[in-house]
Amino acid sequence: MAAYLQWRRFVFFDRETVREPTGPDGAGAKPFALPPGIAVCDSGRGSLVFGDILCGAGRCQIWFLPRSLQLSSFQAYKLRVTHLYQLKQHSILVSIGEDEEGINPLVKVWNLEKRDGGNPLCTRIFPAIPGNKPTVVSCLTVHENLNFMAIGFADGSVVLTKGDITRDRHSKTQILHEGSYPVTGLAFRQSGKTTHLFVVTTENIQSYMLSVKDYPHLELDTHGCGLRCSSLSDPSQDLQFIVAGNECVYLYQPDERGPCFAFEGQKLIVHWYRGYLIIVSKDRKTSPKSEFAGNEAQNSDKQVLNIYDLCNKFIAYSSVFDDIVDVLAEWGSLYVLTRDGKIHVLQEKDTQTKLEACKFMLFRKNLFEMAINLAKSHHLDSDGLSEIFRQYGDHLYNKGNHDGAIQQYIRTIGKLEPSYVIRKFLDAQRIHNLTAYLQMLHLQSLANADHTTLLLNCYTKLKDSSKLEEFIKTSESEVHFDVETAIKVLRQAGYYSHAVYLAEKHEHHEWYLKIQLEDIKNYQEALHYIGKLPFEQAESNMKRYGKILMHHVPNETTELLKILCTDYRPSGGNEGPGMLEGKKANSEEFIPVFANNSRELKAFLEHMTEVQADSPQGVYDTLLELRLQNWAHEQDEQIKEKLHNEALTLLKSGRFKTVFDKALVLCQMHNFKDGVLYLYEQGKLFQQIMHYHMQNEQYKKVIEVCELYGDQEACLWEQALSYFARKEENCKEYIAAVLKHIENKNLMPPLLVVQTLAHNSTATLSVIKDYLVNKLQKQSRQIEQDEQRIQKYREETMRIRLEIEELKASPKIFQKTKCSICTSALELPSVHFLCGHSFHQHCFESYSESDSECPTCMPENRKVMDMIRAQEQKRDLHDQFQHQLKCSNDGFSVVADYFGRGVFNKLTLITDLPSGKTATTIEAGLQRELLIHTKRST
Repeated sequence: MAAYLQWRRFVFFDRETVREPTGPDGAGAKPFALPPGIAVCDSGRGSLVFGDILCGAGRCQIWFLPRSLQLSSFQAYKLRVTHLYQLKQHSILVSIGEDEEGINPLVKVWNLEKRDGGNPLCTRIFPAIPGNKPTVVSCLTVHENLNFMAIGFADGSVVLTKGDITRDRHSKTQILHEGSYPVTGLAFRQSGKTTHLFVVTTENIQSYMLSVKDYPHLELDTHGCGLRCSSLSDPSQDLQFIVAGNECVYLYQPDERGPCFAFEGQKLIVHWYRGYLIIVSKDRKTSPKSEFAGNEAQNSDKQVLNIYDLCNKFIAYSSVFDDIVDVLAEWGSLYVLTRDGKIHVLQEKDTQTKLEACKFMLFRKNLFEMAINLAKSHHLDSDGLSEIFRQYGDHLYNKGNHDGAIQQYIRTIGKLEPSYVIRKFLDAQRIHNLTAYLQMLHLQSLANADHTTLLLNCYTKLKDSSKLEEFIKTSESEVHFDVETAIKVLRQAGYYSHAVYLAEKHEHHEWYLKIQLEDIKNYQEALHYIGKLPFEQAESNMKRYGKILMHHVPNETTELLKILCTDYRPSGGNEGPGMLEGKKANSEEFIPVFANNSRELKAFLEHMTEVQADSPQGVYDTLLELRLQNWAHEQDEQIKEKLHNEALTLLKSGRFKTVFDKALVLCQMHNFKDGVLYLYEQGKLFQQIMHYHMQNEQYKKVIEVCELYGDQEACLWEQALSYFARKEENCKEYIAAVLKHIENKNLMPPLLVVQTLAHNSTATLSVIKDYLVNKLQKQSRQIEQDEQRIQKYREETMRIRLEIEELKASPKIFQKTKCSICTSALELPSVHFLCGHSFHQHCFESYSESDSECPTCMPENRKVMDMIRAQEQKRDLHDQFQHQLKCSNDGFSVVADYFGRGVFNKLTLITDLPSGKTATTIEAGLQRELLIHTKRST
C-alpha cells in the first residue's frame, strides 16, 4: 500500500476560468456561465454535453458546448435528464430521463450526425426499468463497439442490452445482475476478443465475462464505493477497474484485486485521464461521509481535486473548488464544472516545462529515481534521459557507490561520450566497473578499437579467462568489437591460443599465420592452414611465409607448392561445390622460396617440367643452372656423367630458343663444353664453333668444322687458313687440306693465299707449289676457252649481219603451210611475219595484243626489251651516282643507298651500240644482235 502523505506534490497543470469570447469593443471578457439546472454531463466528439432538469415553465434540454463556446440545445425529455453517455468513437449519445412524474425512466439513443427537424435523430427509445418493477437508475455505461449497454439501478439490479443498441430489432435486453445493494458503477473492459463488465455496489465488486455463454461472474471484493467513485484506467495501467473508497483506492483485474493506494477522505468523483487518476473528495474539515450518492454533498462544502500519477507516485496537481458538479476531459484539457455555473480549465503543462519545474527539486533532494520515472512516463527524449542518468551516476560516484554509478553510466551509452566514464574508472581498484561498462559498450556495437583494446587489457589484468573466452567466442552475428584489434591485444598479452582462435574464426588469415609462425612456432599447423585457404590467399601467403616454412618443414612445403602450381583445390572445400577445376599458380614466382634448399628446388622444378610442359621459361632456366652447378661441383665420375647427360638433355629439349643468350652464358660460366658447342650449332654460330676449337688448339676439329659448315659459311676456310698461317709449329698437313678445299671451291685469289701464308715461317714454297701450279693451269685453260668463245661469237655475229642484210635487200619467201597457233593448214586470208611465223587472220586477231608484233615471239621479245630498258635506266643512274658521290660528305651512305636500290646488280644483257661510241663497244653490239636473232629463231 502506497502512503499518500509520502508522495511529492507538483504543479503540472495551469488553472484558468473559461471566459466568453472577447467582444468587438475589445472589453475584458466575463466568465462563461452555464445554463441553470445542470444535473448531468459528459464529453466527447468535440463537445461538452450537459443535461438539465425542468425549471418552472422551461423545457428539459440537452446542451452542447463546442470549443467555440457557442451553446446549442434540444429538448430531449419533458421532465428531467438523469444520465448521459457520449461515446468517444461514434457520434452516438445515450441519455436516460423522465417525461412524466413517477418512476418511469426512458432510454433514448441519439445519432448526432443525423437530423430530425433540426434536432439529432433519435434512433431508439425504450423503458429502462427491468420488467414492471419501478426503480431508480443509478448508473449507465455503453461499450464502444455499440454491442453492449448496461444500466444499473438503485435496487441492485443490472440490465444488459446485447446487440446493436441503436436499433430495437437487433438487440436483446435481459437482467444480468440482481442484488440487495444499489449499483454505483459499471465499466466495460475489452481485452482482445474477451469482454468483461465490472459491477460495483455500495458493498461489493463483481466481474462478468460477457464473451462466454451464461455470463460467468466472479466476486472480486466485499466492499464497494459511492456513485461516480469508480472508473476504468487506460492501457498504461493495464485497463484496471478503479474503485475509490474513503480509506483507499483499489485497482482490479477481471479475475483478481490489484494494488491499492491509501488516499483518505470521502471520495465524490473519480475519473481517469491520460495516465492520471483524478479524485474529487471532501475537504477534511467538512462533514463526515454520507451512506450513498457521493455527489449529494452540501453546496457549502469545500472540495479538493487531486490528480495522481500512480506509476511515479506523486501528485501532479491539487486544488480546492466550491461544489464541483463533474470533471470532464476534452480538447486535451480537463474542465471542472462547479455548481455556480462556472467552468474551470486545467491545462497540462508541456513535458519540458514539467521536467524543468521538478528537476531542480528532485535533483536537490537526490530523488533521481523519481526524476527518471517521471521523464519516462512523459516520454522524454533519449538525450534528456541520458542527462538524468549521468547526473545520477555522478551523484553515486561522489558518494563512493561505484557499482551503482556504473549502472547509471551504462544507461547513458550512445549519448554520453565514453571517455567521460572511462576516465573515472581507470584506477586499478575500479577495473571491475570499467570492465562492465566496456562490455555493454561492445554489446551495443558502439565501441571503437581503443575500447576493445582497453576491455581486453582489463580481462588480462583480471586474469578472467572465462570472461575473455565468452567475449571472443560469440557467434559471428553477435560480434560487437573490432576483431583485428582484439587479435593484436591478445597476442601482445601472450594469449596466443585465444588470438589464434579469433583469427581463424573470423578468417584473419594473415594474423593466424603470423602468430603460428612467429609466436607459437607451429609450422606444421600453419602449413596445413594455408592448404585450406582459397587459391588467391593460399598463393599470397606462400609467397610471404614460404621461406620460413621451407626452412623448417621443407618436404611438406615442397609438396604443397607442387599442388599449388599444378591443380590446387582447398583441402577444406572453402571455394564451394562449384569449384570443379583446380587453379594453378605461376611456378616461377616461387623459386625464391627455395633460396637455401637446392635439393627441394631441383625436385620442385623437375616435377613442374614433367607434369606441366608449358611451365614458365624461368623454371627451365633455373633447372638448367641448377643442373650445371651440380655437374660442375660433382667429384664422382659416374654421377658427373649422369648430371652431364641430364643437363645436355634439358638443353636439347627445345625450351631455350627464346633465351639462347642466357643459356649460352650459363654454359660458358660453368665451362660446359658440349652445351656451348650445341648452342653454337643451334644458333648457326659456325665461326664461334671454330674459334672455340682454335682456342683449345684442336686442329682436327677446326678442319671438321670447316668441312661440316663450310658450304653454309665459306669464310670458315679463309679463317682456318689465317689461323694455321699464324701458327709457328708445323701445320703443313692442315694447310694443305685447307688449300685443297679453297682451290676446289675457288674461295680466294692466289695472290691473297700467298700473302696469308707469308706470315708463317714454317710454310715453304713447297706447301703451296701444287696449289699454284693447279691454279695457273686452270687459268690457262680458262683463257683458251675464252678465246674459243670469242671466236665463236665473232663468227656468229658475221652470220647474223649477213642475214640482216639479206632481209633488208632480198625478198622473203613464206613457205609455212600451217598456222603457228592452231597448227591447221593455212588458208587465206593469212598473216606472215619476217620471223617466219604465219597465222590465220582470225587466229591472229584473237590472240594478238598488237598488230605489229608476232604473238609467238612477243613474250620473249618483251623480256629482252624490258632488260634493255632497265640497263639503259641504270646507265643513266651512273652519272647521277658519280655526281652525288663527289659532292657528299659521307660517301659511304651514298653507296649504301644506291646498293639498296639495285644499281650494282650484275647486268646480263648488252645494249645496242649508241651513236658516237668508240670501236671498243662493237663486240657488245654484236652479242646483242646475236641474242635477239637467237630468240627469234626459237
